[in-house]
Amino acid sequence: MSLREAEARVGSDEPGEESRLEQIIEAAAPVPSTPAPAGPPPYVARALPIRLLYALASLTAAIMQGLGTSLISLNLAQIAGPMEATQTEASWLMAAYLFPNVSLGIFLFKVRAQYGLRNFCEIAIIPFVLISLAHLWVNDFSVALALRFFAGAAAAPVSSVAFLYMLEIFPPEKKLNIGLCMALIGLSLSTPIAGLVSPSLLDMNDLQSLYLLEAGLALITFGFIYALPLTSPPRAKVINRMDFVSYGLLAICMGCLAIVFTMGRLYWWLEADWLGWLLVISIVTGCMVAVIELNRKNNLIDIRWITSREIIHFAGILLVFRILLTEQSTGAINLFRQLGLFNEQLTGLYWLILVGSVASGLFCALIMKPGREWAIHLCALILMAIGSFMDSHATVLTRPEQMYVSQALVAFGSGLFLPPAMAVGFAAALKKGLPFIMSFLAIFMFTQKVGAFIGSALFGTFVTWREQYHSAILTSRLLPTDPLVVTRMQQYIGSYSRVTGDLGQRTVQGTTLFAKQVQQQAYVLAYNDAFFAVFLVAMGAIALLLANLAWNNRHRFSLVHPRDEAASAGVSAQ
Repeated sequence: MSLREAEARVGSDEPGEESRLEQIIEAAAPVPSTPAPAGPPPYVARALPIRLLYALASLTAAIMQGLGTSLISLNLAQIAGPMEATQTEASWLMAAYLFPNVSLGIFLFKVRAQYGLRNFCEIAIIPFVLISLAHLWVNDFSVALALRFFAGAAAAPVSSVAFLYMLEIFPPEKKLNIGLCMALIGLSLSTPIAGLVSPSLLDMNDLQSLYLLEAGLALITFGFIYALPLTSPPRAKVINRMDFVSYGLLAICMGCLAIVFTMGRLYWWLEADWLGWLLVISIVTGCMVAVIELNRKNNLIDIRWITSREIIHFAGILLVFRILLTEQSTGAINLFRQLGLFNEQLTGLYWLILVGSVASGLFCALIMKPGREWAIHLCALILMAIGSFMDSHATVLTRPEQMYVSQALVAFGSGLFLPPAMAVGFAAALKKGLPFIMSFLAIFMFTQKVGAFIGSALFGTFVTWREQYHSAILTSRLLPTDPLVVTRMQQYIGSYSRVTGDLGQRTVQGTTLFAKQVQQQAYVLAYNDAFFAVFLVAMGAIALLLANLAWNNRHRFSLVHPRDEAASAGVSAQ
């Protein structure tokens, strides 16, 4: 069915409890060319201890898949040293992990549908366990880079496994509120947990402790998967030869984009020629995928459906959310890093983010019902806007304690935003059956991963640009004839008098320290600008949300109902 026909079909009935976007997604969903298999067996309630084990399996898998990037991004300096690499070189570990990870979930949907959900989970966890164990014997950077590539591929199915284990324990009427919120809570815990456990693990046995944690969680998940089977729908033969061609091109396209957005701000966008070539390769392979998929009947991805107005609107909402969330995951944490704080000093902040994420997920599970999505989104955006505005007044003396309230608001708002956004399309996917749920999960996780590294790249680039701007202004105002500048320079030079008796060396060291202090001030001002930019984006999203709500409900506030107006026009014509 075309999108126009779907809109006409939706518009012909009175709107019920479900949102119009959800109805259009369901109506415009591509109809499979092969007969749809029978639905899954009816829900069977399990004993409470078994349900708790399923929930624990979901949380373990969710935390495990997120630690792949969180442990590296939060400990770049500690990882680069033992591997004899710079921090920029160590960032390639994240790029290598993301290259296969961002796209593999789309192809794995068909693998699950053809070979069965249980077989897929039992087989997919084995490579992840083996690769996690292999890290324990590797200290060479080049070998570690190759292992992170394969770890990214092996971790791709784990996020879906985490979702499915949490949804398994809830009846159908509770999957879209309690089940969905609980599953998303697990996926949000990896970053604060990585920040909490990293200091003690690194003190114990350096990098080996981080790898040992990842391997231990992989083994626990391995045991859960084999001990707790998932309800699997009937299989259907959906894979054909052209799927491998399409996915190969798609993997190259999205992998190159992942490298560009991960490494672009480190090598700088216009300075490294290879960044431009990767972008060209991504555009060419993406166009090739579109040409192939538009001329196929059994699509790997339905380009027409994905590029429809409603789906683009839905994906745009998720991408905006990911960009807003970088205020916490990239902004606040990196600000304190720039001020000289390490994970040990950020323990309280990580605990606050952890508690805020859990509390918001539980609160959302209590209040989320069809028709309330806009109100929950509005509340989430307001909280994130307030938190970002409060953070935009930081100074070099700001410490985590001064940001507890603002970061709690951001964490709570981020936990409120995702479940309603996902439920809009997930409700329609449930009616299509479990295979379509897998496809929707793949699209959802894909947009979240893309949004994560795009948001981080935009935020980091904006901070670098504003730091250069503020550094130029501050330096131009520091005149050598200014008594305050002279006094501060003498203080810094005198602080090295106990270290060395060489006046020239003291002068060099004191001048360098003074320049670092100026640069630190510039970075704080740059982060304030970035936080304020996030505040403006959140306010823009609030304005668009309210405008869209007013447009969709314009007939409620009109004096004449559209149907009465049409009837009057018909009578006049007669």
